[in-house]
Amino acid sequence: MNKFSILTIFPKMFESITKESILKRAIGKNLIDIELVDIRSFSKDKTHRIDRPPVGGGAGLIMQCQPIYDALKSVKKENSHVIILTPRGKTYTQEDARRLKDYEHLILIVGHYEGIDERIYRYADEEISIGDYILTGGEIAAMAIVDSISRLVPGVITSSSLDDESFDDNLLEYPQFAEPYDFLGDKVPSILYSGNHEAIAKYRKKKALDLTKEKRPDLYQKHVLTKEEKKILAAYEKEKVPKFEREALLKGQKFIKDKD
Repeated sequence: MNKFSILTIFPKMFESITKESILKRAIGKNLIDIELVDIRSFSKDKTHRIDRPPVGGGAGLIMQCQPIYDALKSVKKENSHVIILTPRGKTYTQEDARRLKDYEHLILIVGHYEGIDERIYRYADEEISIGDYILTGGEIAAMAIVDSISRLVPGVITSSSLDDESFDDNLLEYPQFAEPYDFLGDKVPSILYSGNHEAIAKYRKKKALDLTKEKRPDLYQKHVLTKEEKKILAAYEKEKVPKFEREALLKGQKFIKDKD
């Protein structure tokens, strides 16, 4: 079982992911465990205050060391991996989701206000950001990370749903379609009805490469073309509709005609 301990001052915000949809079922099947730790409950202030103005002056409030430290101590084990969610952290990627899935226990420290006392950072194993923008707090970031990791845990979703996903090998996923065949004159590509799985796979690979090159050139530059991908691209450069696609369309003509 993969366990997530989330240290936050707003635990009720996480009801949206723990009591709905796929994560709710995963928790019910004991595939994952999400522990919500209210940092306020560790405050030694009589009003449970956990923040103070920044020393030296400045805007906003800073989360204090003591409540966070004691909350962390209450859940940390020998095998725990501690993450602070912060704008200064490494930008989170799908590769990180795969890597973090292998930890049995992840502890996410969720900041708020103007941030947390600098001295807490020494107790973290790593710092993560979900993007170059500022949120009112780290709760949404924590939800995104828990969701992205949980879906990789065996049994949470069907294994076939994890095949050919966006960001695998620095490629976006190929375009997907669902019925109806014709929507306001916009039709599903005929090759997808051909029944020729090999030809469909090649067509989809070409579309994934095209889509990544157009939408995310930064990813495309990182992608190393395989021999098979080079052959597919060469076939489409030579002919608009390459031989393998024409043959698949011809053999699958009956199925395609049924849609017209």
